[in-house]
Amino acid sequence: MDRPDLELVLAVRQHGSLVMAARAMRVAPSVVTKRLAALEARLGLRLFQRTTRRVSPTAEGDTLCERAVQLLRAFDEVEAELRERQAEPAGPIRLAATFGFGRLWLGPALAEFQSRHAGIQVQLQLTEQLPDLAVEGFDGAIWLWNAPTERAAEWVSRRLASNQRVLVASPAYIERHGAPRSLQELQQHACLVVRENGGGPGQRFDHWRLQRGADAQVQHVPVSGPLSSNSGELVRDWCLAGHGLMLRSLWDIAPQIASGELVRVLPGYAMPDADIHWLAPYRPQTPRRIRLLLDFLAESFRKEPWKTRVSATASAPPAPRRKR
Repeated sequence: MDRPDLELVLAVRQHGSLVMAARAMRVAPSVVTKRLAALEARLGLRLFQRTTRRVSPTAEGDTLCERAVQLLRAFDEVEAELRERQAEPAGPIRLAATFGFGRLWLGPALAEFQSRHAGIQVQLQLTEQLPDLAVEGFDGAIWLWNAPTERAAEWVSRRLASNQRVLVASPAYIERHGAPRSLQELQQHACLVVRENGGGPGQRFDHWRLQRGADAQVQHVPVSGPLSSNSGELVRDWCLAGHGLMLRSLWDIAPQIASGELVRVLPGYAMPDADIHWLAPYRPQTPRRIRLLLDFLAESFRKEPWKTRVSATASAPPAPRRKR
């Protein structure tokens, strides 16, 4: 059985008529009739029931047609891959990412990648809700959490970089209120809460899950404060202005920590659930342009470049506490 045989049975099933299938294939009806009869004879199976009104597949014909769809798709993907190897990769790549990481880190990386591959067009959509990637036509997403459980079998995932959320405050806040010496003391401070959508399954906005070291037990700390928002950028502005403590991704506040505008408090603790992941719909053969992008992003973020901005900065000392 070869490719023309597979195309023949699919055309007959699609049109429900040997005459219409012949017209679609641009051959004489007698050619379709003879080729189908020869195929059935070779297999020893009846693939289609013929009546004066319609031609419909048998159970065996349906099975063959379903496999034919898969085989023809595989043929096309192999041919596309071989063509790509002979030429500069080209074509569109449609991606989704969160606003903050997409703007600060992914955007510049994509611009560099595109400058290396002039034939590739990158389309980046920034969103706070993870799309249904296959249904909405995305090739992939760069996201701060792993694939949702209900999508684990349909999507592929690859961690591009580890990331932590860390506790920070402005020097002005620490000068006025001191720095907490323990997790329990967080409850005595004004904690700025981010109520962003898509924060991972089962997230409690008024509970911070903090861990001291990679192997330590995660502790749930209830927090509260007079200010909260669904905008992480606004909460960051409040923290910079000295209105409270904040738990924020290290990639997001690395420049402010490096400049001294923010300092880490309880530096041994972090929230370890926001690693950077590549998510994509499952496909039997990934186009070369997407493989090139994934390898480029993995190399770009492997060393967690945001950490280089904060490696030499000091954490906040527990300054004497004053009345709030």
